[in-house]
Amino acid sequence: MQISNDIFFAEVERLLGEGGEVMITIRGNSMQPMLRDSRDKVVLRRYEGDELQRGDVMLFRYRGGYVLHRVVSIDGERIVFSGDGNYKLYEQAITKDIVARMVAYVKNGRRVECTDREWLRYSRVWMALPMLLRRVIMGIKRRIKI
Repeated sequence: MQISNDIFFAEVERLLGEGGEVMITIRGNSMQPMLRDSRDKVVLRRYEGDELQRGDVMLFRYRGGYVLHRVVSIDGERIVFSGDGNYKLYEQAITKDIVARMVAYVKNGRRVECTDREWLRYSRVWMALPMLLRRVIMGIKRRIKI
């Protein structure tokens, strides 16, 4: 059975509003190479207006839908986001559009916190790479299907 994104994310927001965590399966390829479509899960916690940092992964409302992408830059209330696998594709939102922060991910049944050295190291290295090099890495990964 499939349900619409509107109904699904309304329920996600309701559950987050109760103060707990919500785990959802990744859909789409924009967060590759770290998060894979239909395989990996992310654990979300409601965004309470706390400080955002470059590299944080957030769920936010965008053009009538919901997007899970990484913070690229912050300019007051205006936040620029991009998926790890995107090349020159950015979304802009304001802080009131942010729904949740990714606090962990689950890959092959193993939960990794976003405060874990593995995730932090990956995030710092990936964000430091020039966009062209990221594009080359993604192209190679697609060709050899890693």
